[in-house]
Amino acid sequence: MTPPSGKRPGATLKRESRDGRAVLVITGDLNAQAAGQIWRNAMREAAKPGDLTLDLSALTFCDMSGAALLLAIEAAHAQPVPIEGAEQKITALLDKARTSAKAPAGAASTRTSGKGGLAAWGDAIAYLGEVLIALLRLPMRRRMLRWQDLLSYADQAGVRAIPLVLLLGYLMGLILAFQSAVPMRRFGADLFVANLVAISLLRELGPLLSAIILAGRTGSAFAAEIGSMKVNQEVDALVTMSIDPVTMLVLPRLIAAMLVMPALALLLDIAGLAGMATVMTAFGYPLVTIAHQVQQAATPVDLFGGLFKGLCFGFAVAVIGCRSGLATGVGPRAVGQAATAAVVGGIVATIFLDGLFAILFYRVGL
Repeated sequence: MTPPSGKRPGATLKRESRDGRAVLVITGDLNAQAAGQIWRNAMREAAKPGDLTLDLSALTFCDMSGAALLLAIEAAHAQPVPIEGAEQKITALLDKARTSAKAPAGAASTRTSGKGGLAAWGDAIAYLGEVLIALLRLPMRRRMLRWQDLLSYADQAGVRAIPLVLLLGYLMGLILAFQSAVPMRRFGADLFVANLVAISLLRELGPLLSAIILAGRTGSAFAAEIGSMKVNQEVDALVTMSIDPVTMLVLPRLIAAMLVMPALALLLDIAGLAGMATVMTAFGYPLVTIAHQVQQAATPVDLFGGLFKGLCFGFAVAVIGCRSGLATGVGPRAVGQAATAAVVGGIVATIFLDGLFAILFYRVGL
């Protein structure tokens, strides 16, 4: 509905008696400001006993705030409230408002009732299908993907996580090398600590630890951001404007996480090798010997296999984090619960995928 041009006079509310029944006559433009001004008087009149009718024949404009006031009048009155003289556009707006008012209650009851396993799996598969369809339709909806948001999410998930990744990688390589060198030195095999740490980092620990960091930092942030939007009904506003929330909210975060995860895994590998080299040099081995052992033990398949796993881990963490945000319930603890579910789900999914990749790489001989 297009509002009338010119200065808006606002809406007025008056009570009349017609044929022994009370009639509330609303005239003028029922916008957000006018609805707030007459809201208290409208609720007072609606609470009075007896038959009540709404006369909207003189109502020239009504937005969603005005529709909310009319629905509140119907809810506050104990009996049905007939509506007279409303334009077709206003009647259609009221029907949409009634439908929207029923949807959150049904969604909340579904979330709080505790879905069964099959229903939860069905929702998860449906959500994954929505994400894949949004990816396929992305070339036709490029305007919905804002590159500025994509770069912001990549900075949040990748650039700001670099210090933590480097620190954790260095300490992990240091600990692995020291704990392995002490027992292996008894057999004169401490030189092969470099082989052990290099393969462990490139194949497993690099992408796995990077995914855990991503789940703890970024997955929870994605869930909290989208969860706050869900609680504030901003996601519902996108749906009302015919904007796909998956394309607008999920895809930028998903693409950003998938782009930065291989880079984070590579940085953690390098930092871990540096930590291992620190221990090995303390044991008297030169850097040339350590580098030669790493080159002999690790192959490009180990490196690129680990980076591919990091890409898949980033997809899983981002999808689960955004899903937790979109499934946020109501109440003051809803956003915190969504963030917790994102972290737990991201870590569990990452470890599960890592086990699947271990079996797959073993079967194909990688």
